[in-house]
Amino acid sequence: MHTVLGANGQIAEELTHYLHDNVTHDLRLVSRHPRRVHDTDQLVSANLMDATGTADAVKGSEIAYLTVGLPIDSALWERQFPVMMANTIAACQKHDTKLVFFDNTYMYPRTSSPQVEDTRFAPVGRKATVRAHIANMLLYQMRNETIEAVICRAPEFYGPGKTKSLTNSAIFDRIKQGKRPMVPVSAHTERSLIWTPDASRGMGLIGNTPDAYGQTWHLPIDPRRLTYQEMIEVSGEITGEDIGYTTIPAKVFAVGGLFNQSVKEASELLPRYRDDNIFDSSKFTTRFPDFEVTTYRRGMTDLLGGGE
Repeated sequence: MHTVLGANGQIAEELTHYLHDNVTHDLRLVSRHPRRVHDTDQLVSANLMDATGTADAVKGSEIAYLTVGLPIDSALWERQFPVMMANTIAACQKHDTKLVFFDNTYMYPRTSSPQVEDTRFAPVGRKATVRAHIANMLLYQMRNETIEAVICRAPEFYGPGKTKSLTNSAIFDRIKQGKRPMVPVSAHTERSLIWTPDASRGMGLIGNTPDAYGQTWHLPIDPRRLTYQEMIEVSGEITGEDIGYTTIPAKVFAVGGLFNQSVKEASELLPRYRDDNIFDSSKFTTRFPDFEVTTYRRGMTDLLGGGE
């Protein structure tokens, strides 16, 4: 039995497809309101804020994949993520279940220095502090060998379906809608984006590779990083349209944050768009040389409906 905790998001759905097609049909999908992806999926309704419910959901599982996401709300993250992580760790320890944790990069320094698996955390802001805390909770247990676990870390998403990210909503969704893309802070810094199906496939592959455990892995991205200006130029080539764009300075977000809570929450992340974002996934590509990474052009072609 393989169990996906937080089973309704895009990462979880793509992971479920990967596991079903490559590993096992014995899958349990867990969330408050789980939805079946395949006819053979077992559905379990559980709240990961509840320790007993989490333990019951994990019971009998060889591997549990923690993919839960929350709305971008600092107070909610502070209340819920640490409890969810503690409950998941305890459940996996109780049932001798391996844990595969899907993580992000918020805790990394806000600089243009390359990000590798042993980059020291330097969280700035409430959401980054929460992400550093829950990663450290698991790392502590891994170092003390109380759990067999692995961390799979991904940069900002772009991708199909329910993929949520600033880049998807501000750039690609607007292009699809025939609207002018809105570039956050700078059109000229290099961005590291991960195609969400690649993130899920990479997570599934790592979780089913015994010697990958006890480590942190950066999930695979196209190593040719593009600026937003270059992404928009490629989008124009794909769609056959001359696409302009508008750059939104950080100070505009700051003003908007005075009136809109969602804008205020997003503003914490804006310094990451000021400098190059260099996420290095060479450890993964070295270990798994046959993994086919989706190029930016191929991903954007899929998103925008153009031909290869």
